[in-house]
Amino acid sequence: MNSIQYEFLPHNFQDSDPNQYQLADLKSEEMLISLGPQHPSTHGVLRLEVISDGELVVDVVPHLGYLHRCFEKHAEALPFNQIIPYVDRLDYMASMNSEHAYVMGIEKMLGISGTLPKRIEYIRVLVAELNRIASHFVAIGTYGLDIGAYTPFLWLMRDREHIQRLLEWLSGARMLYNYVWVGGLFYDLPVGFEERTAELVPVIKNTIAEVQKIVEENSIFIKRTANIGVLPLNLAINYGCTGPVLRGSGLAFDLRKVDAYSVYPELEFDVPVGEGLKGQTGDCWDRNHVRVLECIESLRIIEQCLSALTGEHARTKAFDPQEFVPKKIRPVAQDIYARAENPKGELGFYIRADGKSDIPSRVKVRACSFHHLSVIPDLARGAYLADLVAIIGSMDLVMGEVDR
Repeated sequence: MNSIQYEFLPHNFQDSDPNQYQLADLKSEEMLISLGPQHPSTHGVLRLEVISDGELVVDVVPHLGYLHRCFEKHAEALPFNQIIPYVDRLDYMASMNSEHAYVMGIEKMLGISGTLPKRIEYIRVLVAELNRIASHFVAIGTYGLDIGAYTPFLWLMRDREHIQRLLEWLSGARMLYNYVWVGGLFYDLPVGFEERTAELVPVIKNTIAEVQKIVEENSIFIKRTANIGVLPLNLAINYGCTGPVLRGSGLAFDLRKVDAYSVYPELEFDVPVGEGLKGQTGDCWDRNHVRVLECIESLRIIEQCLSALTGEHARTKAFDPQEFVPKKIRPVAQDIYARAENPKGELGFYIRADGKSDIPSRVKVRACSFHHLSVIPDLARGAYLADLVAIIGSMDLVMGEVDR
């Protein structure tokens, strides 16, 4: 507790006697505040135990809550191919990306990585990048709500709905798709999917340009995010941060470039990083800005995939995953780690097969949101309570992959 001296006048003070001033010690006590959840992706399970001295944050203790997903134990009781619907429920904002990461791990165990038809790979990348934009639109739109901007949220949710309808047309589900299968896909693209996706690309480009103008250049938004929650690069690396959180601190680390999986080596796109354009590198503004730029790069990738899918790798016949994998997946005894660049960062799967069963003996998930939640106390100490809301929103947490 801080000791503060205040000057006060006694009741019997007389104007003629100025020496009757006295000093008294008043104590200011720290408060324990339960903050959150305030973000749609934390929906009731994330709670921050905040110790504050007035408006200043002294310390933060994250309580992640319990969704009781039990993903890892479920996965150890199911055949390899039946785990995919459970993978969807980790980062439910980006299920296509999560499926892609898991399926690549199983294909690596079977030794068929890189042998699938290019059309399959291009479709996987196409739907993953559509889902990346949809995920970032939730992050950017709700971040505007956190700061007090309502209109951009409506614009982004409008365009995200177009993406959701495309993916629903593709898979039959709005968010939990079960579309990317081991050895292939649930089914080929519906007839006309490429054309409708191509029509959507310029619409999304215009929306992103409007958001950049209305939000990122808004003086109030800049004051609320620039120089707030600065994450130094060395701290980000030590905490295992990845994705836009790490790139916002200035490091161009993107698994699509580093690991060069699927057909990403054949595609041209840049890796945006934070540059401290409005404040210090690694602040809240930078992290949000990286997500905006990543949406633009995803559109570049989508256009290249559409060109390939309507050109060299156009539809010839519907394919069946059973062409490439047996009905019962039983890899030889081995341990593998597979990872992919999800919208929130590196999603990794450590999988162990005993060589005897079609059920994995161990599945462990490396979830990016867990690392990003862990770094919040370091970013919040000394900040204002209002800034803590901005810091949490800039991390783009989803609790499905934290409590797993």
